[in-house]
Amino acid sequence: MELSTSTHQLSEPLIELVAGRFRVLGEPMRIKLLDRLRDQPATVSELQEALDASQQNVSKHLGILHAAGMVSRAKRGTSVLYAISDPSVFELCDQVCGGIRRQLNQLDELLTPADA
Repeated sequence: MELSTSTHQLSEPLIELVAGRFRVLGEPMRIKLLDRLRDQPATVSELQEALDASQQNVSKHLGILHAAGMVSRAKRGTSVLYAISDPSVFELCDQVCGGIRRQLNQLDELLTPADA
């Protein structure tokens, strides 16, 4: 049996960009912020209250998400309103969640007695 070789090869700069995107999403607070912003735009104060987190922590992670192009910000009176600017981030999250669900279902099947 001959192993096939992939003709799809990523360039080093692209690999670094992809890895950077995964690093941004590798922090639980950022996932929480994105999930909360999925419903509607929000201010730092609203996010802080919804996630029971400090203002500094929320601001820090929003800054990272903004620098990565995942959220946008716009002035609203004296506040800044954050919103999702790259909805494709949810496709990735949905893929990961789907994979986790499949794994959990498989584990559940293995752990559930056949006569149950």
